[in-house]
Amino acid sequence: MEDPATARLKALIVNSNDALEFKLIRTVGDLENDETTFKPEMSHQVFGDSESIFGYRDLKVKLYYSAGCLETYLGMTYSEKVNKMICEGVEADEVLPKIVEKLAPQVHDNLDLFIKSLEKDDTFRPQGELLHSFSVNDEGYTRKFEVYKADMTYKGFKEYHQRLQTFVLWYIDAANFIDIDDDRWHYFNMFEKYYTADGNVRYATTGFATVYQYYAYPHHTRPRIAQVLILPPFQNMGLGAHLLHAIYREYIGRNQVKDITVEDPSVTFQRLRDYVDAINCSTLPSFSCEYLHQGFNKAMAVDAKETFKINKKQSRRVYEILRLRATDLTNEHMYREYRLDVKKRLNIPYKREQNDLRKLECALRHIDQKSNVTLPALEQRLQTLEKEYRSLEEEYKKVIKRLEDADEL
Repeated sequence: MEDPATARLKALIVNSNDALEFKLIRTVGDLENDETTFKPEMSHQVFGDSESIFGYRDLKVKLYYSAGCLETYLGMTYSEKVNKMICEGVEADEVLPKIVEKLAPQVHDNLDLFIKSLEKDDTFRPQGELLHSFSVNDEGYTRKFEVYKADMTYKGFKEYHQRLQTFVLWYIDAANFIDIDDDRWHYFNMFEKYYTADGNVRYATTGFATVYQYYAYPHHTRPRIAQVLILPPFQNMGLGAHLLHAIYREYIGRNQVKDITVEDPSVTFQRLRDYVDAINCSTLPSFSCEYLHQGFNKAMAVDAKETFKINKKQSRRVYEILRLRATDLTNEHMYREYRLDVKKRLNIPYKREQNDLRKLECALRHIDQKSNVTLPALEQRLQTLEKEYRSLEEEYKKVIKRLEDADEL
């Protein structure tokens, strides 16, 4: 049984995800409105793997941003803080300094001054070139959004981006701030355009993406999407697809662009990419139903690359999604043919390993040595292959459901 002192100290350990609360402030009333609060998905990039803070009871860490230009306020409240004089010298964790070192300069620590800074949103306008405007229906309300492309040559954009990029700490695992002095970075930012009660136009930051221009021999570029984030208050509205469409439209018409790639995509982003690519490829004749059931072919790869800058690996994945959508799962023969087609592709790395092992064994026999490398038994490999396939099919079905839901709109 724990002694009272230990139990008391344990009660002063809080989960940092629970303690943090974020807001995008449009009006002063949002400060006290619990409905405007949202939480981080992670905090280990600031508070360590344990995602815990020691030394406080009823701790609230408040990280607030003005909705437009992202003026920032950081503060904290608590009902009790550990007293090292009566707790064997144990001190409470430093909280605000750990966050401040990750934030852009000039963070407000005075709430009144932060409230005063909200006036800057009256004149804030997105920097960059307007690429895309669209509207969405949100529970009966029409909301308008715009996507802009910018770079560091736009006045004030550097300071804005430094504030915006801090969100990646809480929502993108293993995130790093990019080198803003490298002009090969392109920045795509999304805003909600709305009107205040007195009819003035305002903009609220909604999300962003960063894209890096890699060189591709001999005189091409290969844009690689690095970070994409729709802020939590705007998620589940289909905005990510609009942002990705805007990025595609920026590059697909350029002859010097070889293809568009993605840097280490998360499961969620891969699903978004699959959805957008499937919509695009479904407009190509080579991806029509009659050809889907004949298998993946060169025409599909060429059309996807030339029309939408989709590389061969991704176009094959899109083909599998669209073919599954066109497959009658109650038709045993049709469904079996589909499964075999996908498994054959999944088994290619294993076949390569088999061939490499045979070559190794042949080479070692010439020098009277044996290989210690072994491959899984056939039965074990078949079980693994089936598991891989089932997992992939479940992901494909999620994309297909979204495609079908979109068709019903």
